[in-house]
Amino acid sequence: MTDSFITTIVNVALARVQMGTGGGARRGRWRRSGRVARALALAVGVGLGALVGVADAAFGPLYHEFRMTLAPGERVEASGPLWSREQEGPRRTVTLAPWWSRQVDPELESESVDVLYPLFTYDRYGQEYRWQIFQLLSGSGGGRQSGATARRLTVFPLWFQQRSTDPAIEYTAFWPFYGRLANRIFRDEIRFVMWPAYAQTRKQDVVTDNYLVPVFHRRRGDGLSGWQVWPLVGQEHKVPTTQTNGFGEVEVVGGHEKLFVLWPLFFHNDLGVGTTNPVQQRVLLPLFSSQRSPLRDSRTYLWPFGLTITDDREKQYREVDLPWPLVVFARGEGKTVNRVWPLFSQAHTPVLASGFYLWPLYKYNRAQVAPLDRERTRIMLFLYSDLTERNTETGQALRRTDLWPLFTARRDLDGRERLQVLALLEPLLPNNKSIERSWSPLWALWRSERDPASEAASQSLLWNLYRRETTAETRKCSLLFGLIQYESGPEGKRWRWFHLFGSGGSGRRAGAGGDG
Repeated sequence: MTDSFITTIVNVALARVQMGTGGGARRGRWRRSGRVARALALAVGVGLGALVGVADAAFGPLYHEFRMTLAPGERVEASGPLWSREQEGPRRTVTLAPWWSRQVDPELESESVDVLYPLFTYDRYGQEYRWQIFQLLSGSGGGRQSGATARRLTVFPLWFQQRSTDPAIEYTAFWPFYGRLANRIFRDEIRFVMWPAYAQTRKQDVVTDNYLVPVFHRRRGDGLSGWQVWPLVGQEHKVPTTQTNGFGEVEVVGGHEKLFVLWPLFFHNDLGVGTTNPVQQRVLLPLFSSQRSPLRDSRTYLWPFGLTITDDREKQYREVDLPWPLVVFARGEGKTVNRVWPLFSQAHTPVLASGFYLWPLYKYNRAQVAPLDRERTRIMLFLYSDLTERNTETGQALRRTDLWPLFTARRDLDGRERLQVLALLEPLLPNNKSIERSWSPLWALWRSERDPASEAASQSLLWNLYRRETTAETRKCSLLFGLIQYESGPEGKRWRWFHLFGSGGSGRRAGAGGDG
């Protein structure tokens, strides 16, 4: 049907040329040439326009429709690496790389929009949303556990605002002049006036009043009081208290006595007072520092370049550092370490193992927490990386290999594989979906995908200038903007040449110009 339509368009165009040239010799050569050019342009333009939307249309980098390999769905690519549209189940993705991309999933009620990522991003999941412009201007909103809704706007670091149906969690702050913040910067509440002249912070029951931040402060809380004139002197006292945990059990909150003089030269701290593991800290830098408790003792002489000796009775190991962390030797059931940085290191615990040689030339890490077994080998940090994650119960394994900037390859837990040749950012920012949507198409010169479950595979060179797709029963190949196409399946073999002529296929005449 497609080839017949193009043939008709070409015939109409040629007829127009003949009609135009039948007026006699009085019409000049330039006029006849103009008619020919316009007719051919009409044929090509209308023909290509008619094919847009036709299933499996193949025009190489210009326009290409194909079925996805690693998931059920369809994908359209046009203008080389610039434009694409993808339908994977209910999820739809449209990309104009690198300027804009949008992904919507109605089932998950999610939406993601990137504009020149990371310049602008917008992400929504249900009622929760967040947008940002280079992390300087940002906004977010959605529901809270209390049932209230809230909208947050930030112009960092000048303006902080939150509006809500619950007035108790509303705030406005115009830094450094005046304002109040809630649940920001690791604090439950922050108030300030002409910062650093005055600022008040609250974390749970502990309230700190700061004057000329960070020089003067007064601190108060449940059984707690303290003050400081930094860096000259400061002290804090807390008596043991009790609290009810999430299981309804009463537990002890340890008290402490803290004192510093000429910070960080002298500390005299007693921590965990009233608990089963009280800790004594004594520091007089650079001469010595010590920490003693029923579970662990550690002593350092001539810090930071001197000797450190640690006896950990809880984890059952003894460690000697000279100086930490450059030269470390540890022995025991809880940890074994041999390290002389940057020459070599070998360390392992019952859960973790790591090592390096000529850091950062070679580095190895492994974590074994059933059912996860995770291994990673790196050369020159991000130049080469090989990551494997195994499920020891099911035997499934995920693997990702990166060689910057040449390629990135991955295999998921279901055995689906993907290879991309040229990967300028993917090894540095692995599993970043925005990079994969907005930037990867620009430099992905070769793509290869394979799904062992469906026996489907595909390969693409230079944005579908050459593309090959295979399944258990069919083979399809497109070359040179689709000028040469080949397909084989249960119905036989078919060829298509220059989008006009076809041959082969069950019940078709060779060269008949049909669907081919």
